[in-house]
Amino acid sequence: MKSIDLYKKYCIIHLKCIMQHKVSFLLNTMGIFLMSFNLFLGVYFMMDRFQQVKGFSYEEVLLCFSITLMAFTIAELFFRSLDTFDSIIRSGEFDRILLRPRNCLFTVLCSKIEFTRIGRLLQTLLMFAYGISFSDIDWNPFRIMVIALMILGGVVVFASIYLIFASICFFTLEGLEFMNVFTDGAREYGKYPIGVYGKTVVTICNYIVPFSLFQYYPFLYLTGKAEHAWYGLLPIAGCLFLIPAILLWRFGLSRYQSSGS
Repeated sequence: MKSIDLYKKYCIIHLKCIMQHKVSFLLNTMGIFLMSFNLFLGVYFMMDRFQQVKGFSYEEVLLCFSITLMAFTIAELFFRSLDTFDSIIRSGEFDRILLRPRNCLFTVLCSKIEFTRIGRLLQTLLMFAYGISFSDIDWNPFRIMVIALMILGGVVVFASIYLIFASICFFTLEGLEFMNVFTDGAREYGKYPIGVYGKTVVTICNYIVPFSLFQYYPFLYLTGKAEHAWYGLLPIAGCLFLIPAILLWRFGLSRYQSSGS
């Protein structure tokens, strides 16, 4: 509980800092909202031309995209510091973090909270509301729970990828750009259910990075394209991806010898 209270205080501190420049914060938030709107337009024009993709209607695609984008945005909002962890190491800031009494990973997470991502979150909520309102999904309490599990599973998977990226920095001292394929790239190809990209991509998203466990299979159940109710529980299995990410972090931390800054 003490850690939760401390994290709340960090959130308040970050919020007070950015609100010292209210106009800048507002413009940044609006800019991110409009940039996210371009992603929506891409889906709109594609579906306006072809009406459906692999049997998925426009409303279903929009709902699927909003879930993926919402999970990515929440993860980026609270775990953005891991994406810039290489700069924390190079500047010598991590050496100072190690001297503090709190857990070093917790302290790193508290060092940066991206409240400007609220602009994209607002965009996803609009798409999410539209998708739920106009899709032909037969809603019941279990399907509502599946939606919540999909969002939670997505946040955990994206957070795990950020943690893996940060862990690699212990050895390279530099961020590896190819990791963006699994974060920003996932945001892009998450516009559509993963199955539309073919069996190879589905296999990768099943066994390497479990995107399909929180996005594709649960969505098949939601839309009635698969009758297996256990598909709706697969996001819980996707959360297990956090375990190897934490183990890699601990291994990298045990081998860390400072950057010399």
